Amino acid sequence: MEPLLIAGRLDDLRASLTTTHAAQWRRLAEQCDWYRGQTPPAEHPTASITYFGPAAANLALAYRLTGQRGYLDEAWRWIATAISYPHWGKAKMPDHDLDAGWLLHGLSLAYSWLRDDLAPDRAAALRAKLELQGERLQEFAVETEGSWWSSSFWQNHNWICYAGLATAGYALDRPEWTARARDNFAQVLELMPADGSDSEGVVYWRYGVPWLAIYVDLLERTEGIDWWRRGSFLENTFTWRLHQCAPGFEENVDHGDCHDRRSGHSVALYYKLASAYGDGRARWLADRVAQRYFWREAYASGVKPGVMPEAFYELLWYDPAVEPVDPAGEPTAAYFPDLGQVTARTSWADDAAFVSFKAAPGGGHTAWETAERFRRERGWETLSAGHHHPDAGGFVLTAHGAFLAVDCGYSNAKRAAEHNLVLVDGQGWAGEGRYHVYQDLPYESQPRLRDVAIVDGWVHAVAESAAMFDPALGVRRVERTLVVTPRGRLVLRDRLAADEPREWTFLLHSDWPADPVDGRWAIRSGSGMAWLTSLGPDVQRVEQADTAIEANPTGSTPSLRITKTLRTVRISTPRLAEAVFLTALEPTGALDPEPALARAIPDGVDFGDEQVRFAEERTVLTAGERVTRL
Repeated sequence: MEPLLIAGRLDDLRASLTTTHAAQWRRLAEQCDWYRGQTPPAEHPTASITYFGPAAANLALAYRLTGQRGYLDEAWRWIATAISYPHWGKAKMPDHDLDAGWLLHGLSLAYSWLRDDLAPDRAAALRAKLELQGERLQEFAVETEGSWWSSSFWQNHNWICYAGLATAGYALDRPEWTARARDNFAQVLELMPADGSDSEGVVYWRYGVPWLAIYVDLLERTEGIDWWRRGSFLENTFTWRLHQCAPGFEENVDHGDCHDRRSGHSVALYYKLASAYGDGRARWLADRVAQRYFWREAYASGVKPGVMPEAFYELLWYDPAVEPVDPAGEPTAAYFPDLGQVTARTSWADDAAFVSFKAAPGGGHTAWETAERFRRERGWETLSAGHHHPDAGGFVLTAHGAFLAVDCGYSNAKRAAEHNLVLVDGQGWAGEGRYHVYQDLPYESQPRLRDVAIVDGWVHAVAESAAMFDPALGVRRVERTLVVTPRGRLVLRDRLAADEPREWTFLLHSDWPADPVDGRWAIRSGSGMAWLTSLGPDVQRVEQADTAIEANPTGSTPSLRITKTLRTVRISTPRLAEAVFLTALEPTGALDPEPALARAIPDGVDFGDEQVRFAEERTVLTAGERVTRL
């Protein structure tokens, strides 16, 4: 059988190592040299062993490209250790989850590339282990169909495990494995959001979506089937990812389970999307990451195995024919309807102001609605939206190189109080305080984003989330209108109603404590700051508190622990059946702050040079003599 992924192109790849692919070859060589200095554990550790898969693949590809014996010997050192473990995975679902998927993929590629050069007994031992692990994973997928990752079409565990199974199937000529993987991915690609968004958040996009590209690339190169435009997700997902970049491109908005504000870039995936769709923006971002902050991404990332082991895919997926295109000409605002997310920035400059605002049911609209259909028609539980937070109506603000209004990042016991939202009698959403907030909620529990308008630098949207509260609270309206002005100022109007009087509490989280200044609050962080002005009309008290967040992002590494403390401004009303918050946020530079300008006017806010008015259920924006009605 021809070697996977490199059949028919090995000579061209070898010739490119000193020309077009010299930088990618240097990355691969450095990564392989790093492996040479490591000692893989003789006994399976409690922590994840996913890194064994790409270790084998990186070293095996280096050998095929150069013929240098040292790479073959080093590859076998890692392979021999991995196949000596009785099971792949220890702390969580041995043989049946991510460890098995990662190792099946990497070691199957290594087998395909090295089998003719390994000693016969070594090749046989590797094949036998791949057969065993493939059988285990295939049997689990069949037995659990309709539950967990076997049928969780919108979830990274599904993509990783089935991609691993497919790779082993091609390497070992097991058509029953490749057929099952192909059937799965046919559904995945058709069911993923057409707008390219990912409800699991940027970090899990970076961790999971490369596996969709891995599978589609593998399918094309082994069976000649082109699925790059099956559905619209893959074609559109780079646009979504680009608009999740905080100004400067190094960090990202951290909606969903994000371990940190980095861990969001994949040079390899950007190269592949650039090549598949001729997208020069993806090539530009790949180059920027590689040249400016790759090593910070590698060492500061909280996601393992991280970007360093992707070296072999960086080389295989790099296409020098795609010219980089600076995204400076990209629209500064974007709307992703499936995830109910709108983003806005004042420019693509590093010091721009940036806002992200979102509201959608668990997993996004497509996943929520399709999962309900599968539940009704087949009795399947396909929605595993554990990485989607109770954050409908929440927003993030960055400006002048700093995060100002922040999200909580990764959280296990997810709560609305960890987001910039409104609480009712101190309570958040029904069913919160657990990992999968949306599990078992009624189909009708659907927050939504509506009335999205992007006009001449103004952005307007309305989030509705009353359906997410405990029915016992009698909440009839939790409606937040957000307006972003061309200068990056925010106006929030929260209209709230319940069957009986309730205390309503507006939350604003930041990384550092806010300072009260003349009836306003100064939110400072490094080079940036924002003035928070509560314009009432129903405010009774304003106070500060700390919001503690703790999480373990992976059951495969029980010792891993993330903790952080959000600094929270809490603005509360007296007990009212109906209430309104009107709030302004004005970003500026921390070292030379402009005076706060926001003041209340009838039905709106006046910044002096920009006004936002609310009238007859519609928003009126004025700047100078120009009036825009949304």
